[in-house]
Amino acid sequence: MRVVFFGTPEFAVPSLEALLGEGFDVVAVVTQPDKPQGRSRSTAVPPPVKLAAEAEGVPVLQPARPTEAEFVAQVRALAPDVGVVVAYGHILKPDLLALPHRGMINVHPSLLPELRGAAPVEWAILNGLEKTGVTIMLMDAELDSGPILHQIPHHIDPEVTGGELSEHLSEMGAQALVEALALLETDGLKARPQDHARASYAPKLTRETARIPWGEPAERVARVIRGLDPKPGAWTELDGHEVKLFRARVVEDRGDAPPGEARTTDDELRITTGRGAVAVAEVQPAGRARMPAADWVRGRGVRTGQRFT
Repeated sequence: MRVVFFGTPEFAVPSLEALLGEGFDVVAVVTQPDKPQGRSRSTAVPPPVKLAAEAEGVPVLQPARPTEAEFVAQVRALAPDVGVVVAYGHILKPDLLALPHRGMINVHPSLLPELRGAAPVEWAILNGLEKTGVTIMLMDAELDSGPILHQIPHHIDPEVTGGELSEHLSEMGAQALVEALALLETDGLKARPQDHARASYAPKLTRETARIPWGEPAERVARVIRGLDPKPGAWTELDGHEVKLFRARVVEDRGDAPPGEARTTDDELRITTGRGAVAVAEVQPAGRARMPAADWVRGRGVRTGQRFT
């Protein structure tokens, strides 16, 4: 089975490595162009998937946009049996979706039709879900609405961060993808349509999504901090300066302090919420590296009675 693989970030790498490890014929990897970095923008940093492909001698294509006629012709010339898409970062148009005769398959980190969209891992935590998983689906022209080929559920640990859950689901997705393609190769897999009436959505994360809602109950505040750890990072302001907070847990607080008030000791930072409080283990003040909250407190970065807003 000839496979064209579309993917970009590190969370797509396990799926590519799983396909190669199981002997699938990956004829090309499609990823985004190298990103210029540094002050002069003179250093080009390749996507993680490109590095993984080159290490295995797999050809790499990096179109600026996958709608370019030249790129579509390149994929057509590869005569793929199936396409695999794992966090590629671009919407694929119908003419490209139609090229593999067995279809274009997507690995999506939720139990579709729940959490269609750009940020299903983060929203699973933000929404307080107890269960998520991975879905292998046939892509169509709509957003994450194609027929389902295979699903694996996963219980969400109550203390897990967005980064930890993403990493775990990427490994699960690789397993589910290999299982689905093996069955597809022997015609042992039947697609089933999604129940569109049950669909929910996980929109792109915005700066406002990441602002910590101190007036909400502590459980909600902790989920925002955990769900957006490490990226983009839940943020707040202290004396007009931005601070990102990480590793929050709910703690009891019977005081009558207003939401957002700091309670500090030498080894802990607690912050009141609309109901209860959270203890924060790590912080990142503006312009500085992430650090233990206790070090920030001892360095007088925050004092008892100051308010986060």
